[in-house]
Amino acid sequence: MRAKIHIGIRVALPILMTGQTSQEATMKRSIVVLIAAVALIGASRASAQEVAPGPGALEVTVIPGGAQFFTSKNGLPDFGNYTLGGDLAYNFNRIVGVEGEVGTSLGISQDLAFGGLTRNLKTPNILNYTGNVLVSAATGSPVVPYATGGIGGMTMFERASLGITSNETFLTGNAGGGVKWYAPNGRWGLRGDYRFIYVRANGSTPAFFGQDDRYSHRFYGGVIINAIR
Repeated sequence: MRAKIHIGIRVALPILMTGQTSQEATMKRSIVVLIAAVALIGASRASAQEVAPGPGALEVTVIPGGAQFFTSKNGLPDFGNYTLGGDLAYNFNRIVGVEGEVGTSLGISQDLAFGGLTRNLKTPNILNYTGNVLVSAATGSPVVPYATGGIGGMTMFERASLGITSNETFLTGNAGGGVKWYAPNGRWGLRGDYRFIYVRANGSTPAFFGQDDRYSHRFYGGVIINAIR
């Protein structure tokens, strides 16, 4: 009887050990598969970010050059200024964001026809400041078209030769759009922008600018810096 028990024990132990070894191997294989899956998902996300760069959470645009053209109205002269400036944008996601912009429109000498005469004079310096909503297309590529619009103000600085004897401030609205391109590393890019700008008359405007609402078109090229991706 004892011999049978010993034989049974000797037979059962290897079977139990084999079962435990099989369970441990299965667990190890499961852990390896899980780690590999996580690694693949992380790699694919990183690859997607590298392949399809786009707007960062916080963007700075440096505007080294552009132009603003005021259209003629009721016999008032049309004129153009050189523009530069910058803006700061916060993107809630890759589609919707808000931006604040400050830009200077520098006066340049040109032929101006008003008051029955045409004279070569320097136009006034102008400061534009706006708050805008920015809507970008989800292209999944480095090229991102966008539309934008908002409200702000415009200050026209004194220019005695044009009869502007004090600084004048106006309420403005703007609408437009453009295209952004992002470098493969996603840290910087380029931007081309167009705005139609409405300038509301303030009731005390000098004769050069007139007493009516005015309109202008502005174009610029800028460099984008993704401050926070």
